[in-house]
Amino acid sequence: MVKLLEARVVSGFTVWFRFSDGTEGSLDLSDELHGPVFEPLRDPRCFAEMRVDPELNTVVWPSGADFAPEFLYERVKAAAA
Repeated sequence: MVKLLEARVVSGFTVWFRFSDGTEGSLDLSDELHGPVFEPLRDPRCFAEMRVDPELNTVVWPSGADFAPEFLYERVKAAAA
């Protein structure tokens, strides 16, 4: 299983990711912030509170929001192709 090693907000709602198989790249997640759990993240200051949770193998926020690691990996891999 590929692990998320690193992620950081680079600007606005764009996050750079690096995975254990060497896949890396940036994603603009602004179009993915739908629903009540993601509503607070529409504020760039709240979005910037993102961190990598090594147990969940994904990015998480204090509001309880997260993305499926498979979703992030596939999106980054497709963008890099």
